[in-house]
Amino acid sequence: MMIEYIHEPTDLQCGQAVLAMVLGMKVDEIVAFLRNERETTLKEMKDTFRHFGVSVSDKKIPVLKKEQLPPLCMLSLETPRCWHWSLYCEGVFYDPEHGVMHDFPESARRYYWELTK
Repeated sequence: MMIEYIHEPTDLQCGQAVLAMVLGMKVDEIVAFLRNERETTLKEMKDTFRHFGVSVSDKKIPVLKKEQLPPLCMLSLETPRCWHWSLYCEGVFYDPEHGVMHDFPESARRYYWELTK
C-alpha cells in the first residue's frame, strides 16, 4: 500500500492527518467531514474509517515493538506532550508530528487498531 505522508497542519490535527493519509484525502476535507478542527476521538477515527470503507479492529491492543504490528494500523501513543494519533504501514511509521520514521516516536505507552482496506 502506498501512503503519502501528511504533516499535521496544527498541533491538534494528528487524527485528521492520519485519516487523510489512509483515505487519500486532504486534511481540510477530513476537517469538513468531521466538522472538527481539533482533537479527534477514537469514535470519530473509527466511524470515519468505516464510513469510507476501511475496516477497523474493535480491540485496542498494547504494543512494545514494531515487529508486533500488523501491516496497516492506526496508533495511539502517549508521547511526552500528549496522547497522539500516528500511522504504521508495512514497516514505516507515518507520524503527523515527527515525520516518516523507522521506529516509534518517543512514547511511554502504545496501542494499535488494525486497519484493512
